[in-house]
Amino acid sequence: MSRSAGLVLGWALDQVFGDPRRWHPVAGFGSAATALEQRTYAVRRARGVSHVALLVGATAGLGVVAERSTRRSDVAHTLVTAAATWAVLGGRSLTREASTIDGQLRRGDLEAARVQVRHLVGRDTTRLDADEVARACIESLAENTSDAVVAPLLWGALLGVPGLLVYRAVNTLDAMVGHRNDRYREFGWAAARLDDVVNWVPARVAAALALASAGSRERAVAGWAAVRRDAPAHPSPNGGVVEAAFAGVLGVRLGGSNVYDGESEDRGTLGAGPAARAHDIGPAARLARRVSVGSLAVAVAVAAATALRGRGRPRRRR
Repeated sequence: MSRSAGLVLGWALDQVFGDPRRWHPVAGFGSAATALEQRTYAVRRARGVSHVALLVGATAGLGVVAERSTRRSDVAHTLVTAAATWAVLGGRSLTREASTIDGQLRRGDLEAARVQVRHLVGRDTTRLDADEVARACIESLAENTSDAVVAPLLWGALLGVPGLLVYRAVNTLDAMVGHRNDRYREFGWAAARLDDVVNWVPARVAAALALASAGSRERAVAGWAAVRRDAPAHPSPNGGVVEAAFAGVLGVRLGGSNVYDGESEDRGTLGAGPAARAHDIGPAARLARRVSVGSLAVAVAVAAATALRGRGRPRRRR
């Protein structure tokens, strides 16, 4: 059960310490990806496929080596799994950013909030009003709770250290090159599509956990109604599901038009309540924490079931 123990320990480390401020492994991966892009880039999908394959393949190899080299020691395997889990999770840092933005908006410091929310979103924030900053923050809380907590825990539960590292590599590449602008529309196609695939199930688990954490039947019903009614209009097959669930449970309206690289994109309307405001950030952060705890419980159950299934397999005679 060292995999389950490692996931729990890594999750706890993330909750206590958040992301390391220096020498973050994900930042190191990003630097390596940027350096490789200088050699692999071309306005062709095939080049993007090669770029993703090289980086994800190397990350998978590192994860397999770490997994196999520690499998004879429960303590070593637990510690390696915990370290990998801590490195790839981002739940504490996410809620910390949201708390900072909440405080800035409550103090009326809109300029500071516009700058701070750039840590969470890729849209142009220079002209956002206070309610739009709050909306951006809540949408990021929803989507990134799925991307930075639920998904890595589930992949770690299924595949161990390789699952943790490969998932984070795919998600990071999507954030780096999976854009629809002129430079990355073709080159980043593979990263964006692969990220959609690996997040499909986790996004729906995250939405289900949000509904289960609603606190009342009425809020859960509202969340489910928002998912069914509003999620299909969102340009992301996964982000829309989680954001709609959060909107319905919180009783607010998310979505609308955002500006990316000078171009406006309509992301649909999510939820039937009033527009999200600054005072909704706190409840959204608390919902994100409940989803995080729920995803850890699901991951531990999946890891335990995987371990039991492995023990039940007959061993080959040598």
